[in-house]
Amino acid sequence: MPIRVAVAADIPLLHAIRTSVRENRLSRPDRINVEMYRVRLEETGRGWLFEENGTVLGFAIADAATRSVWALFVRPDAEGRGIGRALLNELTAWLFAQASEPVWLTTEPGTRAEHFYREAGWRETGREANGEVRFERS
Repeated sequence: MPIRVAVAADIPLLHAIRTSVRENRLSRPDRINVEMYRVRLEETGRGWLFEENGTVLGFAIADAATRSVWALFVRPDAEGRGIGRALLNELTAWLFAQASEPVWLTTEPGTRAEHFYREAGWRETGREANGEVRFERS
């Protein structure tokens, strides 16, 4: 799969994908800014993107400082092709190479994303104050 490490110059493409999704949409896209991406790409974590024929179809960002999946999104027209799974595998392998403690993420309940993480072997550990499902992987 054509996955490469994301760099700060990719942030506009990553944000375009983040704001194009059908589920887990940002009610206020301005809540996530360039600096938030940059910090995770260059200081506290790492990101990857899936690029095919010069088009970025999906991306994932891990935050090693919090042991979390900060972002995993695939363009709606590229869903169902294994892109999300490949990115998730890359991200979790990197996080576990950093340390052996569990990693976590949250997602909206009742979404395809919730089903995706369950199918990928993530274990629900509770609900966040905002109602999102919290998953962990050891």
